[in-house]
Amino acid sequence: MTDKELLALMERISNWGRWGKDDERGTLNLLTREMRLRASRLVSTGESVSMALPLATAPAPDNPTPAFHLMIHTGYDLPAQGLAASTDYLAIPTHGRAITHLDALCHMFWRGMMYNGYPSTEVKHNGTTRSGIDTSFEGIIGRGVLLDIPQSKGVPWLEKGEKIFPADLDAAEKHHGLHVGEGDILAVRTGRHQYARTRGNWNPWTEGQAGLEAACLPWLRERGVSVLISDAVSDVTPSGYSEITVPIHAGAIVMMGLPLIDNADLEALSRSCARMGRYEFMFMTAPLVIPRATASPINPIALF
Repeated sequence: MTDKELLALMERISNWGRWGKDDERGTLNLLTREMRLRASRLVSTGESVSMALPLATAPAPDNPTPAFHLMIHTGYDLPAQGLAASTDYLAIPTHGRAITHLDALCHMFWRGMMYNGYPSTEVKHNGTTRSGIDTSFEGIIGRGVLLDIPQSKGVPWLEKGEKIFPADLDAAEKHHGLHVGEGDILAVRTGRHQYARTRGNWNPWTEGQAGLEAACLPWLRERGVSVLISDAVSDVTPSGYSEITVPIHAGAIVMMGLPLIDNADLEALSRSCARMGRYEFMFMTAPLVIPRATASPINPIALF
């Protein structure tokens, strides 16, 4: 796909106005009460699996701005007698490539606009007045689906900069014996963390990172995906495009109103799905209640 073709594609996948001119939820509108009830019926064993990385508090090649976890009170500075307590302080940069987080629809702009045509100036020095993380304060609950791309290809992981195309998503569906449909919360595994734990961490900005090619955007819209989860950042790095360097972020968040969950750890989920022979589950997560925020750290859970 050329840059010109990508620009035309952006208009074709737009959901602006689909749920009304004042909509700020985008594809979260697809997660209806009925969809949540349907997801609850997938629970049979009670097994739960976290998809969150440990909070990244140390600098690393993929984590130049780590979170700060400081102790305010410890067991060493309190009186020996009577009741006492230990306390913490956290400061977390919610975006980047190391924290498992949910992107709000105000996170990305294109041509001065965010999702549904709201101007980028709605995001001010004290946060956003439109399409913030507060649109999902009640939680995100629905049918989760894992497309394990390395597993379907018979490899442990995808290589740095390797692109995932619609044909790869179709092949993974067939391999897992399922179909991604409207309202589904889709997790796409690249094997990033298995690679890092085997060969060592790396700088994804300079060395590349596996992810979806822009050609997957129509596939995501046609299937009606409500939330997209990646063990990286969904976009392949480098994307190969000059004007829109992160086309999955731009196309999903700005044009489709499709929230993204970045930097999930899908390794335990991959093992559980393979062991049980099922790649669908009840999905649950919720952001921190931070009014006007552009993202939030989360702990996504798969319940089988």
